[in-house]
Amino acid sequence: MKKSIFTVLNYMLPFQRVLPMHCSANRGERGDVALFFGLSGTGKTTLSTDPERRLIGDDEHGWSEKGVFNFEGGCYAKCIGLSERKEPQIWKAIREGTVLENVVLDSETGVVDYEDAAITENTRAAYPVDYIPGAVIPGVAGHPNVIIFLTADAFGVLPPISKLTKEQAIYHFLSGYTSKLAGTERGITEPEATFSTCFGSPFLPLPPIEYAYMLGDKIDNYQPRIYLINTGWSGGPYGVGERIKLSYTRKMTALDGTIEKAKFTPDPIFGVLCPDSVDGVPSEVLLPDQTWPDKQQYEESARNLADRFIRNFAKFSGVGEEIIQAGPHK
Repeated sequence: MKKSIFTVLNYMLPFQRVLPMHCSANRGERGDVALFFGLSGTGKTTLSTDPERRLIGDDEHGWSEKGVFNFEGGCYAKCIGLSERKEPQIWKAIREGTVLENVVLDSETGVVDYEDAAITENTRAAYPVDYIPGAVIPGVAGHPNVIIFLTADAFGVLPPISKLTKEQAIYHFLSGYTSKLAGTERGITEPEATFSTCFGSPFLPLPPIEYAYMLGDKIDNYQPRIYLINTGWSGGPYGVGERIKLSYTRKMTALDGTIEKAKFTPDPIFGVLCPDSVDGVPSEVLLPDQTWPDKQQYEESARNLADRFIRNFAKFSGVGEEIIQAGPHK
């Protein structure tokens, strides 16, 4: 039902000059707003539910000429492996009134075992947004200062963080690349590459290019900083490398603007701008080829993913050459 209404809004809102978005959002103490786009399993809920910031919403928003606003009034968080240490706000939101799905309870104590995936890894907690301490009620805020595209790259070749130009933002918005992860869809037991236009392909009744160019107009008008963050693998593909540490990703979310002090260098294959330093993150982690023991294997894998991007993007018509050139190159 939630996604049915989201589909209706994806049709209606563009005619009112409102961009519907599959993203989470939060607000800082200074009123600065951040958006987190991404498919299930990439970290939208985890990263937007930040003790240092106030949650606006965790999945669906609109962006009008007045700012951003939440559609839902509730949250739907994955809770496999949930712990108070890693995700304190979500942990505390699970209380009377929260609906838990697919979790395993101790038959005697009734205590939930969040590590138990006997039913499925897709365990969920649904709760009102005001169960999150300090949530913005009502879920209305100003224009975004930062836009973050989240991807969980199972190939382990995308930089953990990179800065995007407007043209690159439109390219990656249309691409919507990530890896489907175990627990996000039925039948998925290990990550596989997928492209979901605008990070929400099933919910787009209008041609994707219309949403993409609406985003481009918003970028022109309000000048947010835009980053691509890989919450997937480093040092090799899934099964060989390791998942990028959540503690590193939190430091790389770039919301305070300190990352702009770094020197940025274009990635030779993907073209995105990679910083040479992020406070609290080892410098070698920022360059994916440095984490692979076999540099030739890294390059082969990176070019393989670049080719997937190019073949996927060929399906879009009416896209300007400047957008096409903003993507990866073989």
